[in-house]
Amino acid sequence: MNKAKKLTESKINPDTLSGQTLAYLGDGIYEAAIRRHLIKGGMLKPQNLQRAATYYVSAKAQAALVAKMQDDGVLNEAELTAFRRGRNAKTHTKAKHTSLHTYEMSTGFEAIIGYLDLAGQGARVAELIAWCIDEVENGGTDEYVFK
Repeated sequence: MNKAKKLTESKINPDTLSGQTLAYLGDGIYEAAIRRHLIKGGMLKPQNLQRAATYYVSAKAQAALVAKMQDDGVLNEAELTAFRRGRNAKTHTKAKHTSLHTYEMSTGFEAIIGYLDLAGQGARVAELIAWCIDEVENGGTDEYVFK
């Protein structure tokens, strides 16, 4: 069995990373936060958790959330730049069950989260995730339809 290479973490400037790298990290952070929210909210059965999580973490949900963030002026200039880097990143994978536009928007959403985390802005990550949870649970993205 191969061993993982020992890595030494160091401070990294998120402005130097690709949109896809930022999105990779952001995806994991956002997914973990939503899972935690659902479990702490009393949802305990795995099949129910998975179904409920899609309202928050699917490409369609993330695309709707980031579109609303833009319309509502929630994002600052650095966050919008991270979004564009993620959205415009060239990918070698094909989006499943969604359009390319929706997939690109959701990648941009994830890039924002990854960017903020690496920039040491954990409080802002938590603030945006709380905003997303509130929007999903109160139907705030219902008017944003992505396929």
